[in-house]
Amino acid sequence: MSASDRRALRRFFMAAPTALALASWAMCAQAHDGHHHEPERVARVKTTASKEGGTLPEVTVHSLGTSTQRQMRPGALRDDIVMTESVSARAIEKTGATNVNEAVDKNPGVAVQVECSICNVRNVLLNNLPGRYTTLLIDGIPMYSSVSSAYGLDSVGLYGVERIDIARGAGASLIAPEALAGTVNIVTKRPTRDEAQMRVQGGNFGARRLDVFLAKPLQGGAVTAAVHYDRHNSVDGNGDGISEYTGYDRRMGGMGWFLDDVGGFKMRGRFDLVDEKRGGGALGRDYQAIKDNMSGNPFDFSRGAGGSPRPDGWYAPDSGDFLPYDSGRGGFSEIIFTKRAQIVHQGERRLGDGRLRLAMGAAQHKQDSFYEGDYYFAKQRQYYLDGNYQFPAAGWLITAGASWRYEDLRSHGTLGAQGGAPVVGLDNYTFRTPALYLQGYRTFLGDRLELNASVRVDRHNEYGTIVSPRANLLYHHTAHLSSRLSAGKGFRAPTSFFEQDHGILSTTRIVREVTKPEVSENLSYALNFADDRFAVTTSYNYNRIKHMAVLDSGAQDAQGNPITLFTSAKRPVTVQGVDVNASYQLTPSLTLSAGGELYHYKFDPGTLVFARPKSRFFASVDFEQGPWTLTAKVNVTGPMDLKKFHGDGSGEQGRYNFDGTKKRDKSPTFATVDVRGQYSISKNVSLYLGVDNLFNYRQVDKESFLWINGDGEMDVTHLWGPNRGRYIYAGVKLDF
Repeated sequence: MSASDRRALRRFFMAAPTALALASWAMCAQAHDGHHHEPERVARVKTTASKEGGTLPEVTVHSLGTSTQRQMRPGALRDDIVMTESVSARAIEKTGATNVNEAVDKNPGVAVQVECSICNVRNVLLNNLPGRYTTLLIDGIPMYSSVSSAYGLDSVGLYGVERIDIARGAGASLIAPEALAGTVNIVTKRPTRDEAQMRVQGGNFGARRLDVFLAKPLQGGAVTAAVHYDRHNSVDGNGDGISEYTGYDRRMGGMGWFLDDVGGFKMRGRFDLVDEKRGGGALGRDYQAIKDNMSGNPFDFSRGAGGSPRPDGWYAPDSGDFLPYDSGRGGFSEIIFTKRAQIVHQGERRLGDGRLRLAMGAAQHKQDSFYEGDYYFAKQRQYYLDGNYQFPAAGWLITAGASWRYEDLRSHGTLGAQGGAPVVGLDNYTFRTPALYLQGYRTFLGDRLELNASVRVDRHNEYGTIVSPRANLLYHHTAHLSSRLSAGKGFRAPTSFFEQDHGILSTTRIVREVTKPEVSENLSYALNFADDRFAVTTSYNYNRIKHMAVLDSGAQDAQGNPITLFTSAKRPVTVQGVDVNASYQLTPSLTLSAGGELYHYKFDPGTLVFARPKSRFFASVDFEQGPWTLTAKVNVTGPMDLKKFHGDGSGEQGRYNFDGTKKRDKSPTFATVDVRGQYSISKNVSLYLGVDNLFNYRQVDKESFLWINGDGEMDVTHLWGPNRGRYIYAGVKLDF
């Protein structure tokens, strides 16, 4: 560890004891007699003895009232994925979330970042690491990466979801070593009764939504079916002719199945289809016409904060030359057509004294992207096989398994400004990765101390043999107070998918210089208290990523031709964070929650390229009584050093508004407020009304996300604040 890292650690540990002391004082005040009394709704554990003297815990977790926190229950470390947070179906409903991104956003340690307002690429950031390091799982099966992960979290319906488990840290998942920041696991619900649910919703910006979910238990199993339709217009808040929020038209459908006994196997699986189109930038209303002629609508560059003196173009800051709008095309229209088919299936059964689990997944993702004068087409195939056997041996619970992953991307397009020459194999790759893994779980000190230690060995066809160890310790101080120490390592095979950096569209080819995988080292500590009314968790996370893959779109070859250099960062990227999250059930009807987080970043220019806050704070009120459900949440985002994230290391940001003034060096502190109310007319019919960003805070009112450099060249990545504004929605929910 470097001297600067040690200094950063000292700064954190100077601040952390205050938060830890306050949390511990509150915990101990509530838990002083925790050895003698078990609250009514705390977790309970049953164990089944084996012939060899080991145990296979069968854990039943009871809810902690309406608390947003959950106790670190006994037996928590025995799983392949060690979750750190969990979002229930009820909590998802209360937020009014329409997709996974919205369901997990605005919680300590979890954020959703927009990385392009033209195409609305949104990624989940765990511990504030780049979104490509978060892996999405469906029932524990990883099926999203590269081209599919760019829009994947928007394309998962939430009806039929039992909960969303979040596992932070590179050592949190045994089966997904590429999750350098952690995993988001969508757990589907096994129905126990006939269900017919429908939700119809409308809102401003032309928002329309329909959800239908059907479930039918059968003799020895169950089936489900879901249909989802979601539409939203593009949003142009300052009226300059270019959208700050991308419009979309999304259709999804799927079915699930649950089989209780097929040759001794208990099985579950699902099949899903996605058909989506989205478009942003300088677009008209006719998507098909824009697709056909790849042209957009004129900007008005004089509109908005920092607008140009002239509506038909702008001035280059260095030379003062006027740069007129180019023949009705500004190069910032983008339409993306997505088609995806996916199947996942798994089964498990008792075998001897243990449990055998088999899982498979397959997906095909097709992406057609159209720009003003350019296009990019990509097809991605993914296959996944996994099998493991969990069994007791000499007091340990052993999990031994093997997996195989195949991933293939094929692309072609026109690159270079305004319709360059066709290029085949723009960012093609084929990865094949067989792996073996071994995990051991055991309890000590009368089950008060839990140990989970594992090692995984992957054999990658391009990067060779990679070893990923992890270890987790969980100590139950009392029935209510627990602490957890985790350390782990993971790797990711870098991909050069263009959504990481649209700058490759200005070049004719990519030159690969990546020879090493990205490697993450994670260390975390968490202290957790939970009883039937009060819960608090405070944690510290240290993440270090070596060989971070970067795209340099400003490089040149020996002949001076522009190229995009796909290479590795010379020095590691380090992100450290401290967060606290607490909730208190004041009355049976009223729950109060609050939380916050602090971060420290160390990175070279060009690695972390999107702005991140040093601090965020949260507070919420949750009220349920009779037919009424009311929620309100305040989110405060601290300032961001925009020069640090957007600069080139010189201390100069090199970003200008269209009037030639410099972009902000530091973003302001801002707050957003979300409120939602629901009234149940009967047990079958409910009405709801909600407002996101109640006070209509928008970055565009302060400065545009568009920027130009000294030569007058445009880009769209100056992002630090909300880009949609106030969103009002209302709907009806039917449940039979």
